[in-house]
Amino acid sequence: MEPSAANDETHEIVIAGGGLCGLATALALHRKGLKSLVLERSDTLRLEGGGLCILPNGWRALDQLGVSHHLRNLGFQLDKGWDLGLDKGTQQAMPSFGKGEARCLKRSDLITTIAEALPVGTLRFGCQIVSVQTDPLTKFPRIQLSNGKYIGTKILIGCEGSRSIVADSIGLKPPSSFGLGAIRGLTIYPHGHSASHELVRMTKGKTVVGRIPVNDKLIFWFVVFPAPIQPDVKFPHEPELIWQKAVEKTKDFPAEVQEMMERCSVELLTFTHLKYRSPWEILLGKFHKGTITVAGDAMHVMGPFLAQGGSAGIEDAVVLGRSLAKIKDDLSKSESEEVASKVGEAFDEYVKERRMRVAGLSTQTYLIGVLWEERSPLVKLGAMIARAVLFSNRGAHVNYDCGPL
Repeated sequence: MEPSAANDETHEIVIAGGGLCGLATALALHRKGLKSLVLERSDTLRLEGGGLCILPNGWRALDQLGVSHHLRNLGFQLDKGWDLGLDKGTQQAMPSFGKGEARCLKRSDLITTIAEALPVGTLRFGCQIVSVQTDPLTKFPRIQLSNGKYIGTKILIGCEGSRSIVADSIGLKPPSSFGLGAIRGLTIYPHGHSASHELVRMTKGKTVVGRIPVNDKLIFWFVVFPAPIQPDVKFPHEPELIWQKAVEKTKDFPAEVQEMMERCSVELLTFTHLKYRSPWEILLGKFHKGTITVAGDAMHVMGPFLAQGGSAGIEDAVVLGRSLAKIKDDLSKSESEEVASKVGEAFDEYVKERRMRVAGLSTQTYLIGVLWEERSPLVKLGAMIARAVLFSNRGAHVNYDCGPL
């Protein structure tokens, strides 16, 4: 028999997911005087994932969270980026980083820095959400955990990534998959490396390798290659098997790339199928229901081709914090319908502000993904034309400013 909601543990704001966006959202709320509880399914901070490239718009958002001063010391400032076509010997400069800075950080450094800025007790580990229900009396969300316990909350924010149960609860469809896989890793050079402070992306055949220095002894890299999802094909999940796949896919690349693979930290490797929420879903989707909303990958998972997934999630956090701060005094009111109405207004404001921003990012990454996938020449031509028409200034996305917290 389901326990009575009257006996639930209750909180004003609960954030599902203790990844980058979830922690950033909790910190944004904290900076505005709002207390939240972050439910993380893992038993510790999720520090896997190699590196994250933070572009100028992401640094503007981190400035608002008050953690950028420390993070700037942990990664080189990148000067520029290059696209190298190894098959034809071409070299093309990437769009500039605009007016601002770009740095690659270890994901663990970013996560740890934000987590340490949160009040004690904000993070609760080992909390796997099973379902999201509605309290029949208050009409507020009621969260069921895998241990059988329930938590009631006035506001629920889903930040659990592309497999979000909170997103399911408000009617969002599961994201789609590109026919592409990505391996990400870090390589340590104890005596230093000679790589320039630049993002270098190399293409040979159907494989793309990216290399970004983090500091003078650490390089973050990725390998993207066709990997259609098929029921009869198993992809590696063990670090050693992922490493073997990375070595196999880069065997025809320059010697420095092969060395980077040979010397990498095998235990830090990750393999993922690249997912996306389609541009039309972003434009038409309903991203909040009642007092529930989503942010980060749960809202707008996208291909990594613009290096904007992480920064976009931090922007979400700032905008959410700003929107909810306007109704801070209303959250303590006893009349649930009045509270729900105010929260709905705040979420309307948040979604309206974020929709066109993430639609632009999602559209651009979707078109690039089509070009990288195994598609017909006609489809690729259409994607090239659409990209040229819609995004004549391909670096404009880094100039965005999410505004003050």
